[in-house]
Amino acid sequence: MEKFPPLVPAEELKVLIIDNQGLVHDVISNALKEVGIRRVDSAFNAFHAVRLCEQNTYDFVMIAFNVSVDKDGFHLFEELKHHRHITDKTTVIFLSAETSQALVNCIVELQPADFWVKPLDRNRIEQRLRYLINIRSKLHKLQCCLNQQDYSTAVYYAERQLMDKSVSEYHPRLKRIIGESYLSLRDYTTAEVYFRKLLQQYDHAWVHMGLARSLLRQNKLEETETLVEDLLQRDDTRFLTYDLLAQYYIEKEEFDKAYEQMREASKLAPRNIERNKRLWDLARLNHDKPGQLMAVQNMAKYAKNSIHDSPELTLNVMRATLDMATTASAGDAEKLVRKVEAELAELSKQQGLDKVLTEQFSVLNARVLCLRNQKKSAEAIMKTKKPDTDGLSMEDNLDKMKAFHELGMREHCLALLEKLHKQIAGDTFTSQVVDEYLKQESIERKEINFTTRELKDMAAVNYKENRFVPAYNNLRQALTLSPGNKQIALSLLKVLVQLNKKEPLSDEQLEQAVKAATTLSGDGLGTTQAEKRNEYVHLLNIEEQLSGVDEPASSLLT
Repeated sequence: MEKFPPLVPAEELKVLIIDNQGLVHDVISNALKEVGIRRVDSAFNAFHAVRLCEQNTYDFVMIAFNVSVDKDGFHLFEELKHHRHITDKTTVIFLSAETSQALVNCIVELQPADFWVKPLDRNRIEQRLRYLINIRSKLHKLQCCLNQQDYSTAVYYAERQLMDKSVSEYHPRLKRIIGESYLSLRDYTTAEVYFRKLLQQYDHAWVHMGLARSLLRQNKLEETETLVEDLLQRDDTRFLTYDLLAQYYIEKEEFDKAYEQMREASKLAPRNIERNKRLWDLARLNHDKPGQLMAVQNMAKYAKNSIHDSPELTLNVMRATLDMATTASAGDAEKLVRKVEAELAELSKQQGLDKVLTEQFSVLNARVLCLRNQKKSAEAIMKTKKPDTDGLSMEDNLDKMKAFHELGMREHCLALLEKLHKQIAGDTFTSQVVDEYLKQESIERKEINFTTRELKDMAAVNYKENRFVPAYNNLRQALTLSPGNKQIALSLLKVLVQLNKKEPLSDEQLEQAVKAATTLSGDGLGTTQAEKRNEYVHLLNIEEQLSGVDEPASSLLT
């Protein structure tokens, strides 16, 4: 019995062309005939492409980035790969007239065999096809090893192919396979030596990134930092470096730093749904309500018509909008609530969803009623709910937990949080980030019984009545729930100034003053706010504690 499946002869190769332009199909089909390939199928939209892949197995798949209005090439590639219509043995070629940096970043993530820029040149296409067919033949055993995740044997075959001058154009890719195989084998010392040697020959992004990964895995932070600083200046490595740093900080449980890096990576390559999901998780762990909303909006936007598209994404946008409303002023909160009501009504119109999502819709309605101060009506809904996780997703249960909390149903809220810890067990990323978020929620929900908006309103009343200690406690809790809220931070400093007039601040109060002033450091303050911040800092005499706060961090990794 042979270890490797037989190689498909060139004349038997099956090719699928996916593009909405007839001329593109003609150019590629004619070029394919010239190189001896006759088994060619054409799809002018994503729907037809998926149907053809369900009925056939293709050796070459050529995907236009702009396939049609129903789905773009990025999402179509993800779907075909998800259903195993595209595997490591499939030769994938991307077609596009666009060459923007954002598109290039997206394509770098997909790692196709080739990328053809429109308008297509017939002679160039024939030349590339002959080369890619030859490569398939030469690297057949290597591709089989990679498909089976047999990295040690993959290194052996890649090194043998490096002696073949007929595939010299492919040598850089072979060397990349060797380096990445060392990383997959967790042989980081060998990987470091290998990538350092390659740097004497190549200045490619993947060589620098391979070296950075191998150094970071060995905890060689000073060397890594020097390299990372350079990589962040390069267009071809910037977004990959942000991703690398985000993962490093997640593993170190420095989630605020991980969030900053993930945000930068998402700006440069916004279509990756999994990255947006991680961004959302990190945003809520860092109490960034606007960031949460932006992340779920991007997920819904870029998932449209893809395998990731679902009513759950729309529900999550509404949930994040309501979370924003709990921290907003009365006027802004009303606008946000109206938006949710309109979206909820629109979603309810979709056939069958009102029956499938009855539980989710009722919890959202309860939260809307609560924000409108119709708490009795909201309570009537939530009293029919039990603090159980059965049959619901984590996001469904988190929303139910928030509804319990916003209505003061504390025991139900904490009981549900406890069960959520068990529901998420087993997922690596979740265990690092979402579990941390749930721990944070458990502590805050036990200690804080009101929403940010309610605490702000209570503080305003207490301050007006000269009850400065209660006002301080309200704002301290509000800043815990919304640590980036500059208006709350400024109000807290204002209250602390009044307390300081009566008696010196306690150590805990001074710590809160520094925390609030730090929140107000950097950009984003209006002229009046900046003046007030400086005035309060001077009156509280905390300039020394703040020295260096506005200075950039001296180190990325240490």
